Amino acid sequence: MKWRGRRGSSNIEDRRGAPGGGAFRVPRGRITRRGGGGGAAVGGLGGLGLVAVLVIGWALGIDVTGLLDEGGGQVAAPREVTQADRAAGDFVSVVLADTEEVWTTIFAEQLGADYSEPTLVLFSGSTRSPCGQASAATGPFYCPADGKVYLDTDFFAVLQNQLGAQGDFAAAYVVAHEVGHYVQDVLGTLGEANALRQQVGQARSNEISVRIELQADCYSGIWARYAEADLGVLDPGDIDEALNAAARIGDDALQRQSGGVVRPETFTHGTSEQRRGWFDRGYASGELAACDTGL
Repeated sequence: MKWRGRRGSSNIEDRRGAPGGGAFRVPRGRITRRGGGGGAAVGGLGGLGLVAVLVIGWALGIDVTGLLDEGGGQVAAPREVTQADRAAGDFVSVVLADTEEVWTTIFAEQLGADYSEPTLVLFSGSTRSPCGQASAATGPFYCPADGKVYLDTDFFAVLQNQLGAQGDFAAAYVVAHEVGHYVQDVLGTLGEANALRQQVGQARSNEISVRIELQADCYSGIWARYAEADLGVLDPGDIDEALNAAARIGDDALQRQSGGVVRPETFTHGTSEQRRGWFDRGYASGELAACDTGL
């Protein structure tokens, strides 16, 4: 992906290196501080960190993030922001700026509406959100309570080294997927789906969750199509990187990686085939209407 030297977004709230989830300003002006903020976090990409432990949690439908925090769930100590962290932050800023341009165009062309831009919170280790504690265990997620995306850029290393999703466009897909949840929220789809999940049993709730996630994958595919056609920022092989990432974080793939039995009734994000398929559908069509997952 062609991202170096390009415009970054001003909608980044950088909390890396600050105790207790405060704000930390990154030099060079590319990322700026934003003001700080219940609701439930949405999606993410299936989790990260100690994959085997987390998959147990997904399979049983329980929150196991406390098992991964030192000191009985205390906020992890901040670490020094390295040059690699700064580069990752710059990358995220550029990708977010691209989503802003693309979704502004899509809203105007397909909906006849204005697009309001979300804020993306960068953190290291852990930080607080109205949707609960954000940590390396939770992975990237969108919080409807404050309309912000939360991301620890360490996830990119996990994506590549532990999950086998190589390439910068795999990381761009992560950002685009979470922005896809924001788009769902703006359009009202997310609120309706989550309200319904509160009224049904666990099996039906999981099914709705899968539909939410697959639609976000489809929206990320739409973004990729526009980023390629209108912005010209994709390199050869980028779409393959995104498709590979989608496959690596399917519920079935993650459960197999954990060494456990694949249990379809516990799926909350969709299979590898489904995730690849819905990203590809969005990329092939470029139309919001093509992303109807039955929500």
